[in-house]
Amino acid sequence: MDYINLENICDKYGCNYEKNFKLADKTTMKIGGECDLFVEPNSEECVAELLKVCRAENISYFILGRGSNVLIRGFHGVVIHIDIHIELCLETGSANEYTITAGAGTSLGHVCNSALYYSLAGMENLWGIPGSVGGALYMNAGAFGSEMKDVVKSARCIDKEGNIVEISAEEMELSYRHSVFSENGMVIISVTLGLTKGEKDEISARMREVTQKRRAKQPLEYPSCGSTFKRPQNGFAAALIEECGLKGYSIGGAQVSEKHSGFVINKGGATFEDVIRLVEHIKQTVREQKGVELECEMLIVDR
Repeated sequence: MDYINLENICDKYGCNYEKNFKLADKTTMKIGGECDLFVEPNSEECVAELLKVCRAENISYFILGRGSNVLIRGFHGVVIHIDIHIELCLETGSANEYTITAGAGTSLGHVCNSALYYSLAGMENLWGIPGSVGGALYMNAGAFGSEMKDVVKSARCIDKEGNIVEISAEEMELSYRHSVFSENGMVIISVTLGLTKGEKDEISARMREVTQKRRAKQPLEYPSCGSTFKRPQNGFAAALIEECGLKGYSIGGAQVSEKHSGFVINKGGATFEDVIRLVEHIKQTVREQKGVELECEMLIVDR
C-alpha cells in the first residue's frame, strides 16, 4: 500500500516515521512483529491530519500508547504512537478541588508523582500502573479499589472526522476496564483529572505502601501485559487459575507467573504464538474445571 500522503504529513510537521518497524521494544511484553509504517506525531494537529488521510484512503491504523496492555503479532498498516507530552497544567477549581491536565502520552507514574509534588490526593492507588494516562483512561485502569473514573474530569480527543473535541467524564461510559473510546473511534490527546488537597506525607506513605504490595505480589521482574484476564463476575481469575493447577505452567517462553497466577509473563524468548497458546489453554482449563469463561484484559493485535 502507498503511504506517501502520510509520509508527507510527517515531513510537514517534522515528526518521526519509519517503514517496516519492529514493535517489540514498544510493548511491555517485549513481543511484536513489524508494522508497515510507524509514526510518532508531535502535535494534535498532526494526529488529526494523519487520521483524516487514513480514513479517506481506507488505510488500517492502530493507536499505540506505551504498550503496557497489548500483545502484538504484527500490523499490516500504520501504527500511530501517541507520545505527546503536554506540559502538566495545574489549575485551582472550586472549594478544595484542583485539576491536572496531561498529554495522553505522559506516563501515569509521572502524573502520580506530580500530584504528590502538589500535595494532591486521589492518584495514590494508581501509582505503579504502567502505561500512559491516555491508555489508562481508554481501559479505565484501576488498582487497590480505585479506577481512572474516580478522578477523570474530561479529555481532549480527535473524533472520526478529525475534529478536536472535548468530552466529559459523564460521556465516557466508564465501567470496569471499559470506556466509550473502544467503540467510538476517538483518539485521546490529553486528560484532565480532578484531585483534592491532601497531606503530602500521607500521600507519599500510601504510594510507598502500594509499591511494596506490587513488588511482593506481582512479577515485575519479567515482561508482561499486566493482569492477563479481567476479573470474572464471581471470584478472581488468579485464584481460579491456581486452583486448576496452572501456576508456573508454561508453553515455550510464556509462563503463568509463579508469583501471581493472574499474570502471563515472558520468561525469555516468548513468541506471540506461545502467549496465545498458553492463554487459550488457561481459558479452556478454567472453563472445564470451574465453569467460568475468562476474558482477556490485554488487547490482542494480529492483522
